[in-house]
Amino acid sequence: MILAAGRGERLRPLTDELPKPLVEVGGKPLIEYHLERLAAAGFREVVINQGHLGDLLPAALGDGGRWGLHIHWSDEQPEALETGGGIFKALPLLGGAPFLVINGDLWTDYPFARLRAVKCDWAHLVLVPNPAHNPAGDFALLGARVRDDGEPRLTFSGIAVYHPRLFADCSPGKFSVVPLLRSAMRDHIVTGESYEGDWNDVGTMERLGALL
Repeated sequence: MILAAGRGERLRPLTDELPKPLVEVGGKPLIEYHLERLAAAGFREVVINQGHLGDLLPAALGDGGRWGLHIHWSDEQPEALETGGGIFKALPLLGGAPFLVINGDLWTDYPFARLRAVKCDWAHLVLVPNPAHNPAGDFALLGARVRDDGEPRLTFSGIAVYHPRLFADCSPGKFSVVPLLRSAMRDHIVTGESYEGDWNDVGTMERLGALL
């Protein structure tokens, strides 16, 4: 699943006319880099959620056939449901097995094929070195387990594998996935890995400019 429903306030005025994942880097929309890399990694079914200006996404990407993919659309218009609510709404499209989730506003060269072999009973997170805009990090990686406490801290990349059972007690509506992850971390059931390759959270005009 590619999360593509956010408003992208900090990328205005670009996002007054485009969903954030359609903002271009190197002459190509951000989300197309994900689709290319997912296809190269052997994925064939992709769910994309739609929120702000969401009708522009299927108009630009179609059914995914040009990448050898089949895109399923999860429509959250008129108001996006945040990360947790968006994933929960899309669960009927995602099936009963663990699934990969990627934030649509990232640029990364992370090898998605690596996650196809992950044994995920609850959640598996990809963490990266702390960027300048998040110096304190988000979580700690202790061995193969991700913890809400401990040192050193790393930043959650927005790339993860989730098992549907992580959302078993959720209800429809707008909510973040982070409290679910923190709760699971207290039970020591969230695994993770560190990645030190190229990764950029394209959340502001300055960060976008750094990629251009």
